[in-house]
Amino acid sequence: MANYPRLSPSPFIRVEDLQDYLVRWSNELTRELDTEDQKQNAAPATKIYSVVTITEIGRPASGDVAFAISAGKFKGYVSGTGWIDFH
Repeated sequence: MANYPRLSPSPFIRVEDLQDYLVRWSNELTRELDTEDQKQNAAPATKIYSVVTITEIGRPASGDVAFAISAGKFKGYVSGTGWIDFH
């Protein structure tokens, strides 16, 4: 779970202090958002295809699901193993 930075109520005497605080806060927020984006991008793809045959799918990713109309079955793709029938 993300730990987004919070703004704390602090009295600022100078405008420069407030500006420095906001720059640090926004940098921390950007870093946290980038980390969450990387987690999302690293998650396995899950796409559900409806195709006549699974050979129509060019580059499946692990976790993809297809309904092969010609076989009348749902199949799941596992990297290194290939397409597996769901029973």
